[in-house]
Formats: sequence, structure tokens, C-alpha cells
Amino acid sequence: MTNTPDLPRTPSAATPSPAATGPGTTLPAAGAATPMAPTPSQTVGPFYGYALPFAGGGDLAPAGHPGAVTIRGRVYDGAGAPIPDALLEFWQPAPDGSRTGAPGSLRRDPVTGAVAGRTGLDFTGFARVPTDADGHYALRTLPPGGAPYISVCVFARGLLHHLYTRVYLPEPTDPETEPLLASLPPERRATLLAVPEREGVYRFDIRLQHDGVHEETVFLAFD
Repeated sequence: MTNTPDLPRTPSAATPSPAATGPGTTLPAAGAATPMAPTPSQTVGPFYGYALPFAGGGDLAPAGHPGAVTIRGRVYDGAGAPIPDALLEFWQPAPDGSRTGAPGSLRRDPVTGAVAGRTGLDFTGFARVPTDADGHYALRTLPPGGAPYISVCVFARGLLHHLYTRVYLPEPTDPETEPLLASLPPERRATLLAVPEREGVYRFDIRLQHDGVHEETVFLAFD
């Protein structure tokens, strides 16, 4: 057997060099976890078209429901240009005020594993809608009960964090008594109110910044 001479070891992060240690130096215990700094915020997109949208994502109302309403609009950036790849999530109570919702928004086909979407029969209380090439979206839903608004979460390119807002339907809303609306000046309040276009159809645009002409949509912060 040939004896191989010992080779010098190069100090590594796992093996402190003698110069790095000394009296009073405490070394981490073997296997101890090293504290990690949190990952910094990054823009949230645009990566949505690959996995997040699902079939019938904007169709909250059961098919053929006589009380269905449509909320449609565009998402605009600070220059007033439509954003073609934003993603909106909507959360709301059912017309009877219940907030449990029915499961099934992300129902999958048991054979292919593909997202099949809702059955078209139940009200789930959740919608996820991407904007199209013109920045347009459409939500088909039922008027919420117990609250005059639908909660909205906005994802878009350039945002470090998603944004929260609300869309208020005009019929069940009294701006003078609703706490949030009553606290806002009229020009800011208007950014949260859906505008009737025709029977059962409302317009609600979302503006991420003031563009010199239009007010930025009021966004909400939660602790």
C-alpha cells in the first residue's frame, strides 16, 4: 500500500480558519440553522398566464341566473395606458350575506388534471380574472348581500406588492353613511363607485396612479 501524504486543507465557510477564531469566539453548534435574511420584494409579474387564470374565472354567477350583473372595465398604469397582463381577484359574500361560499373555483378534471373551473351551479364567492391585450376585464356575478361592495386584489407588472381596493355597486350604497366612502372627498370617493352603463352592466376602471387627468384609485392598507 502506498501512503499518501496529508494535503493542506483550504479553510471554508463550514470550517473557520484559525485567524477567524480566538479567545471568546463562539462557533455555531453542529447542525445549527444559520439565520437568513428575508428575500427582498420583487415585482409581482407579469407571469400570470402560465398557471393562475382558470376556466370561467370571471363567471361567479351561476349560469342563467336572472339576478346576475356584469362589472367590466380596464386597468391603467400611471401614464394612462391600459395594462394587458394584470390579474384581478374578487371576493364577496353571497346575496344572502353568507361568506362561506361553495368550493369548486379551482376544480380539476380527475382524468387530465387540468383546471376545469366551476360547475356553473354554485356561488363560490371568489373570482380570478386576467386583463386582455387591451387591459380589459369582465366579472359576471351576483350583487353582494350584507355589504355594498366587492373586495378586489390587484396584481400587475411593476408592483412590489399587490393592491387592495373595493368596487361599490350604486344601488345598495349610500356614500354619506358608508364609513369608508363618507371619509373620502368626493373626487376620491368616485374611484370606488361602479358606474351604471345599462341595466345589469357596470363600469369600474382601476388606475394604479394619477395620470394627470384621472384620480388614482383608492387602495386600502391592512395591518
